[in-house]
Amino acid sequence: MTCQSIVTVATLLLCSWATAFSPIGGISSNRNNMVLFARRDNNRGRRGPPIQENKPPMNDEIEMRDLRVVTPTAKGKDEPLGVMSRDEALAKAEEMGGLDLILVNPNSDPPVCKIVDYSKYRYMQEKKAKEVKKNSKASELKEVKMSYKIDIHDYEVRKKNAMKFLSQGNRVKCTVMFRGREIQHDSLGRDLLEKLAEDMSDLCVREGQAKKEGRNLSLIVSPRAEVLKKINENRRAEEKAKKKKKEEEKGRRAQEKAAEKEASKTATEKLAAEVNGASLQEEEIDLESDIESSLDDLFGSDDLTDDLFS
Repeated sequence: MTCQSIVTVATLLLCSWATAFSPIGGISSNRNNMVLFARRDNNRGRRGPPIQENKPPMNDEIEMRDLRVVTPTAKGKDEPLGVMSRDEALAKAEEMGGLDLILVNPNSDPPVCKIVDYSKYRYMQEKKAKEVKKNSKASELKEVKMSYKIDIHDYEVRKKNAMKFLSQGNRVKCTVMFRGREIQHDSLGRDLLEKLAEDMSDLCVREGQAKKEGRNLSLIVSPRAEVLKKINENRRAEEKAKKKKKEEEKGRRAQEKAAEKEASKTATEKLAAEVNGASLQEEEIDLESDIESSLDDLFGSDDLTDDLFS
């Protein structure tokens, strides 16, 4: 190996050694990666703050002295237990099976408390809130669009759609669209919106004045209180009819089940009577056979005896 080759190999070794221990290279880079992974691992286990439950005051947390106490019955109604002190109410709750004394109405005079298991009370409250949310339909914002040069027939169609939305309890956004230089005639668009709101005045009220949104002009109207009241009444009537139909269906099923049970009982009794009758007939036949065999044993079996006892 020549001197030039030895120098070249030594230079390569020095370069590789410098790269391995430089801040850009291997060890430092691996260390940075380890620190980064460690930070990620530390952040992985973190969670947000726990959600605190909004509990009503109960048991020893109640500060009032005199309380009106009620307790739920099997039918779901509250049975009043009268006005008593807090200590008496706590003793009554303990006497009724270690139940909780929950403050349900602090604003009444005296405040109202209920003796009930807290887990059951919370379940019933959540169930009631779900029912209310299910039955209450949130109003939506519908939209009808038109041009300020709209024809009479198309105008009637837009008005009919808007009145349908209002009768369903929804708010309606009436929009007049302008194209190009039509924006100069925004006064005609305002007149059109005013006319539309006036034609539907028996169903709706305006939410302010018409507003400009870019190249459009919009006016929002909402249903009147009388319309919403009628919608709620119709909804309650439908729920009542549905509940009544469900109860009638339940009663009909109960009657059918009772009729099937009665028919099954009658069939069982009839079968038992037939079985008993057959058993009696067999016993009578067996008894006659026993009597005949006894007479045969006593007098012997000949033609004269058979004619005598036949």
